[in-house]
Amino acid sequence: MVFPMAKISASLAMLTALAFLVHPCASAEFHRKLSSWSDSGATWYGGLTGAGSDGGACGYQDAVDLPPFSSMIAAGSPSIYGGGKGCGSCYQVKCSGHESCSSSPVTVVLTDLCPGGPCLEEPVHFDLSGTVPCKWQGVDIAFKVDAGSNDYYVAMLVEYESGDGDLSSVELMQGGAGAWCKMDQSWGAVWRYNSGPKLQPPFSVRLTSSSGKTLVASNVIPAGWKPGGMYRSVVNY
Repeated sequence: MVFPMAKISASLAMLTALAFLVHPCASAEFHRKLSSWSDSGATWYGGLTGAGSDGGACGYQDAVDLPPFSSMIAAGSPSIYGGGKGCGSCYQVKCSGHESCSSSPVTVVLTDLCPGGPCLEEPVHFDLSGTVPCKWQGVDIAFKVDAGSNDYYVAMLVEYESGDGDLSSVELMQGGAGAWCKMDQSWGAVWRYNSGPKLQPPFSVRLTSSSGKTLVASNVIPAGWKPGGMYRSVVNY
């Protein structure tokens, strides 16, 4: 069974589960930016409409059970998980080579890591739990401040980026500072900043996608922010 796959900016499709349940471990193909198709592998994990694991290695936690993910996610091999920088990226998948396969492509988004087994045996592998659109209709980028943040340290989970879906860098600007400071990737889709001096909110956040597109969420984290708080921007790619 063959699953061609492609990295894309956005798509909307339904998953035909039978194509994956007939053979739990199959060959696949993928390509980036719709340029060409390449071989990859695919397996299925979790329930038919389940979220696979409890939140996954990207740190999205229970968000994978809620719209717009709606329990439809995929885990990627280390080669595409990229130490967490692949979190949120979208790929297009289609099945061929078997009578139960559909030639229609579907879309998957990475929210988890597949760390062993066939995921290490092939250059690229997807452990699928469903499909979602990577164009989040009516949903803006959100920032969930980590519960361990304080006046001198802040970490945040970045969610719901349209377009590429994954990020190459995140920067923070403090209130009145006028300069961007690089944040470090903590793990998965969580980014952190150790300020040294006391932090001065509100905070603006500048995102750079894997293709180099930048986006600024101005003053998205307000004065009086709280650890564990969720702050929604009014922007998206």
